[in-house]
Amino acid sequence: MKKILAKLGVAAAIAVTALAGTVETTSAQGLDIYVGPGRHRPPPPDYDNPPPRFDRRRGCDPREAVDVARSYGLRRARVVDVTPRRVIVDGFTRRGPDTMMFANVRGCPLIGR
Repeated sequence: MKKILAKLGVAAAIAVTALAGTVETTSAQGLDIYVGPGRHRPPPPDYDNPPPRFDRRRGCDPREAVDVARSYGLRRARVVDVTPRRVIVDGFTRRGPDTMMFANVRGCPLIGR
């Protein structure tokens, strides 16, 4: 009797593991959950205070130069000088203080370290 129960237990364990291998798992990509009143609507425009605009003729925006310097690894980056030809940003790297110079044109290309 014990041998029969042992064999049935082993057979049940094999059956359970075989079924677990054939069951597909559901992916989260097919699941849509919406919470709230529906689609997001942007707030109405405030005509008294329009959003700030970046003038493309102006060249390299100092905030953009600081962002580019941070992406190059400069920590505590700050704009030191802005001339018609270049934007100079100071900060710190792993080796110590460092200076980066960007051309004062659209896109802020790096011209020197």
